[in-house]
Amino acid sequence: MTKEKKVIIGSRGSKLALIQTNWVISELKRLNPKVEFQIEKISTKGDKITDAPLSRLGGVGLFTKELEVALIKGKIDIAVHSAKDVPTEIHEGLIIGATPKREDPHDVLISSNNASLEKLPDNARIGTSSLRRKAQLLAFRSDFKILDLRGNLDTRLKKLETDDMDAIVVAHAGLLRMNYTGQISQIIPFDIMLPAVGQGSLCIEIRKDDARIEKIVSGINDSQTRVAVEAERSLLAKLQGGCQTPIGAYAQTQGKEICLEAIICTLDGDHAIRDKHSGPVKQAVKIGEELAQRLLENGGKRILHEIRQEFQGRIDHI
Repeated sequence: MTKEKKVIIGSRGSKLALIQTNWVISELKRLNPKVEFQIEKISTKGDKITDAPLSRLGGVGLFTKELEVALIKGKIDIAVHSAKDVPTEIHEGLIIGATPKREDPHDVLISSNNASLEKLPDNARIGTSSLRRKAQLLAFRSDFKILDLRGNLDTRLKKLETDDMDAIVVAHAGLLRMNYTGQISQIIPFDIMLPAVGQGSLCIEIRKDDARIEKIVSGINDSQTRVAVEAERSLLAKLQGGCQTPIGAYAQTQGKEICLEAIICTLDGDHAIRDKHSGPVKQAVKIGEELAQRLLENGGKRILHEIRQEFQGRIDHI
């Protein structure tokens, strides 16, 4: 019996990325016991530049491009991404081969005295690298002082102690995957903070013409997660959003229906456009596009235009 060709899986080198990739490998091995899998660690631009806010770096694919290049060149067979990092437009030679079952998409607060958002002191200093989180935090309490926070999860947790912060906000999914849940002060409800598009989900990217790999990864696809993330990504694509735009969204399926809720905020949190839309699961992409159009017509277009002008001005002065 001929031995199957080894499958090379590309992953970022961070602790969380490797935990996620090793989980993917364990699931793939369970379903494909005769296949040998090997991890190839690849560093991305977002990993290399850690002293600037993501919103200042501009561009798309900060945590995915180098993995996609390796995939296109045939150096790896599979790329494992956090879905929230994957641009809404991917290379024409690549496809999303699978979207595994989603981990909890909420954001969480970790505070130095285990206080909730409501009970943090006046003018509390909160660390986050996300404009989406910043805007929604300020919408909830305008007295918060938001500090830029970059680095992997371990680094951010250390900075809570070393950088004179009262709290930090991170994704619940990462803490769950790293078994760090004992440090959580509050799981932030969606009515205060909607997550990033795809938050809590993994995205398994493969070459479009690779039928063998497509068959191997298809077994770990979760159909409910996939349509939910497709709805969120279609909304983001219509809004032309990225790390420079405070956009939150979350879709969930209920039987044959899907409900999508989204928000667009000004950077200072003073103004937000929030709405929801639902319909048949098979129209997930259309629902995302229609909700995006409603948000744009109800004031989102003006907010996004002002934000893009502001960031263009900042980039021009770098």
